This record gives sequence, structure tokens and C-alpha cells, in this order.
Amino acid sequence: MNCVFCGIEINTKGNPGRGDVCFNCKRDLRCCKQCKFYDPGSYNECREVLAERIVDKERANFCDYFVPRGSALTKVNKTQEAIKALENLFRK
Repeated sequence: MNCVFCGIEINTKGNPGRGDVCFNCKRDLRCCKQCKFYDPGSYNECREVLAERIVDKERANFCDYFVPRGSALTKVNKTQEAIKALENLFRK
């Protein structure tokens, strides 16, 4: 992924943790502006409609839908997560 704030390329294995920062500019890596779903033109500035509202888009957060910009993670992973969530919802 490339840091949105300074542009430097960062090699991450999986999603960065809440405490991970860019080694160059020391800004949070797991924040809305570093996520592929971040979109200033969307409602709550996020294209993921199920994500909770995050006020400060430049600070680390615990969003379950975070995917680094330019990540190799695919829609298949999210589809599998959605199916699992639906199965859990309708279990008695």
C-alpha cells in the first residue's frame, strides 16, 4: 500500500493493526483515509454502507470493513464474511 499522507510505499502483510504507523511520516495506517472504501463524496465518506460512522478520518479506528488501498484482498473474502454473518443472524 502507499501512504495517503506522504505517498511512500509500505509493505504490509494483511491489514495493519490499530497501532501501526507509516515509518516515514508517523501517521496512522489503519484509518479511513488509508482505506479503499474511503470516498469523500459518499454518505459518511465511506462506500461501505454497513460501516459505523467514524468522525476523524485521519486517526486509527476499529472499523471491521477496513481494507488498505491497493490491497490484494478481494471481494471473495468480504462475500464469505457476509454469508457467515447471515448464517449467524438466523441461527436459533
